[in-house]
Amino acid sequence: MQAKRIIPCLDVDEGRVVKGVKFKGIQDAGDPVEMARRYNAEGADELTFLDIGASYKSRETLLDVVGRVAKEVFIPLCVGGGIRSVEDMRKAMNAGADKVSVCTAALNNPSLLSEMARAYGSQCVVLSLDAKRVGEKTWHAFSHGGRTDTGVDAVEWARRAVTLGAGEILLNSIDADGTAAGYDLALTAEILNAVPTPVIASGGAGSLDQIARVLAETNADAALVASILHFGKTSIPEIKKHLRAQGLCVR
Repeated sequence: MQAKRIIPCLDVDEGRVVKGVKFKGIQDAGDPVEMARRYNAEGADELTFLDIGASYKSRETLLDVVGRVAKEVFIPLCVGGGIRSVEDMRKAMNAGADKVSVCTAALNNPSLLSEMARAYGSQCVVLSLDAKRVGEKTWHAFSHGGRTDTGVDAVEWARRAVTLGAGEILLNSIDADGTAAGYDLALTAEILNAVPTPVIASGGAGSLDQIARVLAETNADAALVASILHFGKTSIPEIKKHLRAQGLCVR
């Protein structure tokens, strides 16, 4: 039985960790290096860094942060936001990333996924899929930080991205993001049914039961957590203890 992963997500803007609700209403949450050090010590399985500013300037800031964090932690780092080319990927990997996530750039140029997989291997290429419900059982892939509806069916896009070279999917539910109302179980199950690769469920973690539920009911490979950790509502040891009590396998 594959162990479920708990992955703190640090949304970084201008060198600080921030958090919003449904991709809006951003507020400061702390220093990324300090938070990364803490989560590493608490037993996080991986860390995800997303540059939510994604401008050239903020990406340079992010890579500086990644470099400082890479010296402190000994778990895989995934870096995303503003990665638009294999050259951007190379810079992130050289700064200390173990893999990169791409969202808008892959929607604009799907062959980028193949180029990245050829350069570094599929295991280093994560499709970041920002999905929003547009019908009863329909979700669209959104670009530009959840602001632009591409009209692309999210499930079809996940399928295509994996055939192109994505080795993992970071599935962000825009509807659930930051709400603490629970993950989008229907969306997560649909994506998991569509692809053979690992899927990280993201958006909506507000309680230990909700984290256990998405991992148990959809069989997601990992749960991304942000606000619930950043604002001290729980800790990684508490999450893992709860998951074990529910019969889930964790590291």
